[in-house]
Amino acid sequence: MVWTLRLTGLACVGLLLSSASALAGPKVVSGPGADPACFKPWSSETKFFQWDKKPGPYKIALVNGFVGNTWRIQMVKTAKAFAAQPGIKENIKEFKVVSTGTDVAAQLGAMEDFINQGYDAIVTIAVAPDGFDRIIRLADKNNVVVVPFDNVLDEVRGLPGNSVDRDRHLGFREVMEAPGNSFKITEVVGNWDTGTSQKVTADALAVHGHFDGVFTQGGSDGTVQALMAAKHPFVPMSGEGENEFRKQIADHAKDGLKGMSYGQSPALVAIATKAAISALQGNVMPQLISIPIPVATYKDLKPGTNYWPDLNANFFAPNQFTPCGVNFTAPEIMSQSEKNTQ
Repeated sequence: MVWTLRLTGLACVGLLLSSASALAGPKVVSGPGADPACFKPWSSETKFFQWDKKPGPYKIALVNGFVGNTWRIQMVKTAKAFAAQPGIKENIKEFKVVSTGTDVAAQLGAMEDFINQGYDAIVTIAVAPDGFDRIIRLADKNNVVVVPFDNVLDEVRGLPGNSVDRDRHLGFREVMEAPGNSFKITEVVGNWDTGTSQKVTADALAVHGHFDGVFTQGGSDGTVQALMAAKHPFVPMSGEGENEFRKQIADHAKDGLKGMSYGQSPALVAIATKAAISALQGNVMPQLISIPIPVATYKDLKPGTNYWPDLNANFFAPNQFTPCGVNFTAPEIMSQSEKNTQ
């Protein structure tokens, strides 16, 4: 029997637009959509929407929820950097950022306020996958484009049960519990945060003593630090895209840390913002947009390309998506303010 350790967190595999209402909002139209290299439909069954064209520049709000980890902080900084880039800033009259915490009502209230203030689009990471029906109807009534990313909305996608953590959990279990496998799995919640992941991993090690592999959705570098502090042998590990985790893999792969670093990029916020602008310009857009997950392994890590060994501040390394013209440098992002408003 082999022990594995799994840490849960927050992530996603795509980007989508708000659903159409029977009374207002976007029209359901035929594809193809605009800029398919950037806005690739999720599947052949994906619907296409088209809003009435609005004259720019536009008032756009980013309504974030939780902001207590590296990914969310970097995402807010990336949003500000993208809004200031040539070719984008000309389309934005006003760009506001708020973070409402983990309370659904607070996030819904913030979105309603922006709609009532006459904002043209809202980009958001939903606190929960449901409960947004009223806000979507209000947005459609006022011709406001809503673009959820990272965490998706059940109503919008029209599919049951699409919590991202749950999706990853089910995928992990499907593989690990396939016929012929016999793994003993310990799950702890790391909140996609380095310090939390280090603590819960240390607790799991204290109870169980030994693990043969690790899968974590975030706070990966904290998990590795816990292994090192406990003098636990390095094991194969799949983790998020933190630069610090990639540095650890590069430094210790020869010692047994056969790592794979994957995960949604905070630059998803840039693609979501770009999608909102495109929709406001009257372009045909897919309801659900597929964005590939960047992956690097101990076999193909390259300094200065997919990780930065000389940078001490932790951040998520993948910040590029060429088909959308999204290409950030680490200094460009880290120089931005992490304050909630702009």
